[in-house]
Amino acid sequence: MGYLEGRLHALVFVEHPTGIMKARSNHEPDADNPEWTANDFASAQPFIGLPESLRAKLPPRGLQKAPVKERITMRLSKDVVAKFRASGPGWQTRIDAALKEWLETHHQA
Repeated sequence: MGYLEGRLHALVFVEHPTGIMKARSNHEPDADNPEWTANDFASAQPFIGLPESLRAKLPPRGLQKAPVKERITMRLSKDVVAKFRASGPGWQTRIDAALKEWLETHHQA
């Protein structure tokens, strides 16, 4: 679950009549899955509250096997962020690559 373009988005797993789990993203409106109301959130069940038969079909998420990046907070110029974001998905990875390239061409103290 997260925010995208100022709206809360979630990946919802639904049990298909065939018994196969299917993931559905809520990026586009869906008449069968309307936007949640405050009452919907209030009555939502945590994962542990789901039936065992459904929980067994969803593999647990484990720890990252080999963390290779560090989460930081960094302030960048608005124009820099705007240009990278405009380049589409993966813009944060491209910032990382640009910084790595800069490190390769500059002497470190």
